[in-house]
Amino acid sequence: MLINLTMFAAEFGGGLVARSSALMADSVDMLGDGLVYALSLYALHRGPRWEAGTALAKGGLILLLAVAVVVEIADKLANGVEPSSGLMLAFGGAALVANLACLAMLWRFRHANVNMSSTFECSRNDVASNLGVLVAAGLVPMTGAGWPDIAVGALIALILFRSAWRVLASAIPAWREARPVPPEVLR
Repeated sequence: MLINLTMFAAEFGGGLVARSSALMADSVDMLGDGLVYALSLYALHRGPRWEAGTALAKGGLILLLAVAVVVEIADKLANGVEPSSGLMLAFGGAALVANLACLAMLWRFRHANVNMSSTFECSRNDVASNLGVLVAAGLVPMTGAGWPDIAVGALIALILFRSAWRVLASAIPAWREARPVPPEVLR
């Protein structure tokens, strides 16, 4: 959680300075993951209803982040400026290292329950997004244009929409099937 929240701040700042849609999209995803980890920790040991409800919240958050990325891309298309590929490489590389560390920590829990499965899904998406940022950072100077940055930002948005769909599709039935845990059991 702390890794993702720290990297969100660093990468978002880097995205602003670099004027990179891909970096900003990836950083927003890092924020989402930090919040997802906080929700997951809160739901641990609270029962299937809490786990499924947390997964529902994650799916909604991922969907909201995907919409935010689309808005950023639309702004970039309307007012586009070529991003700084050097900053994209630096921040994208640091984010990749951070996300690989998170993915490694979550690996053994990836099938534990709907809550942990959705958390793992978010981290796996981050690694894919980071690789996309690095590819865009390489293509921007090669093409002399900002379209690779926009294309990767759009790809990240698609990954987020797909992830939101998958998380919600598994969380909704799990939430419906789970019974609420009485308050005295939680104490």
